[in-house]
Amino acid sequence: MSAPKTWDWPAIAAALDRDGYATLAPDGYAKATVLSPAECKTLIGYYDQPKRWRAKVNMARHRFGSGEYQYFANPLPTVVSGLRAAVYPHLVPIANAWYENLGFDTRFPATLDEFLDICHRDGQNRPTPLVLRYREGDYNCLHQDIYGEHAFPLQLMVALSDLDVDYTGGEFMLVENLPRAQSRGRSITLRQGQAVIWPTRYRPGVGQRGYYRIAVRHGVSTVHSGLRHTLGVIFHDAA
Repeated sequence: MSAPKTWDWPAIAAALDRDGYATLAPDGYAKATVLSPAECKTLIGYYDQPKRWRAKVNMARHRFGSGEYQYFANPLPTVVSGLRAAVYPHLVPIANAWYENLGFDTRFPATLDEFLDICHRDGQNRPTPLVLRYREGDYNCLHQDIYGEHAFPLQLMVALSDLDVDYTGGEFMLVENLPRAQSRGRSITLRQGQAVIWPTRYRPGVGQRGYYRIAVRHGVSTVHSGLRHTLGVIFHDAA
């Protein structure tokens, strides 16, 4: 895992404010990765080890799309817990600035442990990092990952499979619902080990009258061939 403290956080914050998402090139190069190929392969290999997981979800059964995903059980794999804990403090200043601009009272503590203590105190005790598996024809409907009262406003996804090698299609999609305007969609592709950060629920926009709320949903377009795996890192736990 590349060290989050070395990432260009001013550029990441600027991209989130400007574009509503940030793709990560931790070393300043387009081909840079967050996780190594070996780490990606290891996480994919965990998918068929039942003891690693607390729950499996069939998306078609719940009308979420087509495909499946599994939530890690505690203890999380070291690479997942390490990434989650190391990224969180760098996102806190962005999250708190967004909430201040949107007029929300909530402010987030400096460390992930402090934030998870708040979640656990109010019954959000189940870990939320997950791996998603898509086969040919699978897709994920637009949605938001909200699991209780406490929801951190940013989340992260790492591509574990290699685009055009392991699968084709399956673009990551973001759709913003702008006030008094039609929705805007974006399609994002990542190479193996690369990551994207985006809003969990809302982000601030700014206009002539000040800040306003932009609702954001995400999903995955149809996989055309192969097998696509991704790691989702959500910073709040689930009720």
